[in-house]
Amino acid sequence: MKFKNVTVEKTSNVYFDGNVSSRNIIFDDGSIKTLGLMLIGEYEFNASKKEIMEITTGELEVLLNGESEWKNYKEGMSFEVPVNSSFKVKVNRITNYCCSYLD
Repeated sequence: MKFKNVTVEKTSNVYFDGNVSSRNIIFDDGSIKTLGLMLIGEYEFNASKKEIMEITTGELEVLLNGESEWKNYKEGMSFEVPVNSSFKVKVNRITNYCCSYLD
């Protein structure tokens, strides 16, 4: 997948002592996606907007807020995070992702 006619912010977003990082991709219509990398480990994120997380390489397990079972995701799969919620991930292999933020 390629994005055309976008602005990429030079400065990365860095979380969890550098184990997770991403860069903002801004589209002409003002929408934002992030392209990121997660190293092996366990992390918890908060989502203020609805998110769609696409896994482009790697493998992880996800536990969405309010659910009791972890679900496995790998390259080519995606999951949706509800607005104003949180989710946990267990990264089993270094994982690249693309996150879309929806209003």
